[in-house]
Amino acid sequence: MTKTLNIPALQSYLSGQGLAADGLIAVPLTGGQSNPTFCLETKTRKYVLRKRPEGKLLPGAHAVDREYRVMRALGETSIPVPEMLAFCEDESILGAQFYLMEFLAGRVITDQSLPGMSAHERVAIYREMNSLIARLHAVDYRAIGLETYGVAGNYIERQVRRWSRQCSEATVPITADMRRLMDWLPEHVPTDDETTLVHGDFRLDNLVLHPTEPKAIGILDWELSTLGDPLADFSYHCMGWHIPPTLWRGIAGLNLARLGIPEESDYVRKYVLATGRQRALEHWDFYMAFNLFRMAAILHGIAQRAADGTAAAKDATQTGAKAGPLAAIAWQCALRYEASRK
Repeated sequence: MTKTLNIPALQSYLSGQGLAADGLIAVPLTGGQSNPTFCLETKTRKYVLRKRPEGKLLPGAHAVDREYRVMRALGETSIPVPEMLAFCEDESILGAQFYLMEFLAGRVITDQSLPGMSAHERVAIYREMNSLIARLHAVDYRAIGLETYGVAGNYIERQVRRWSRQCSEATVPITADMRRLMDWLPEHVPTDDETTLVHGDFRLDNLVLHPTEPKAIGILDWELSTLGDPLADFSYHCMGWHIPPTLWRGIAGLNLARLGIPEESDYVRKYVLATGRQRALEHWDFYMAFNLFRMAAILHGIAQRAADGTAAAKDATQTGAKAGPLAAIAWQCALRYEASRK
């Protein structure tokens, strides 16, 4: 990973794009496991720069061009995204493709229990997240030029193949639960899917919240976005209810009523009420098994990048080690779904 940028080359590029470049300083931003991200500060403005890592990469990974395309298209809708400023394919400038977007001054919160907030504030933020993803899944992707952004139909089958192949091709070993899921998931995919724009990584810490109000001013990290099954996207967002905070970013086992955080079943029903997608209730355990598997595969990819020396975050090895425990939770969801179908 490149931890520094070629400031003279970047200043020249910014000036050529008509953007402020005087006194440019680049500060790495923490949190991203995939694409190196920097805050660029000039004398008059801040930007965010996001680039592909350098070195050997898995095919199709680190698609900063897709991130730029989808956020630029969504800029024409009511979905909050940063303004896209420039995309650069010339790898001679920074060693890889990159894009520039506006800097959003707000809150990015990792802990889904929302520490330090009142129960009222937590209720409002969870309501905002539910409403936001329902609105995203209602976007007419054809009307904003994203009809070629993915393939309509069979999203889950394609995702299972993709992540299974990535795990199989990696040199870092996978667990027995991952292998079981790779065999089980293709045999149990619900047949009544639909196609919408999906974020692919919709979670609390990929939102920029207003500095003081319980509303999102931007959705970030669109690398995994595509055309896909909205219930796969929504259930991914709900994984935290199944993951204990002692493992990773979860709220399983917490006193949700005291905190003001809705139970998973109530949160799902609110989404169903807003979207009419009743099949979420019938197939919920399958979707959860799928998404926990997918998350485990993503983390396994981070473990592989750590082993290869191309990871973007210092804690990549520790993060990648969570793949196995997540796969174990996924397998329990799979067993519950199988039992419910008998």
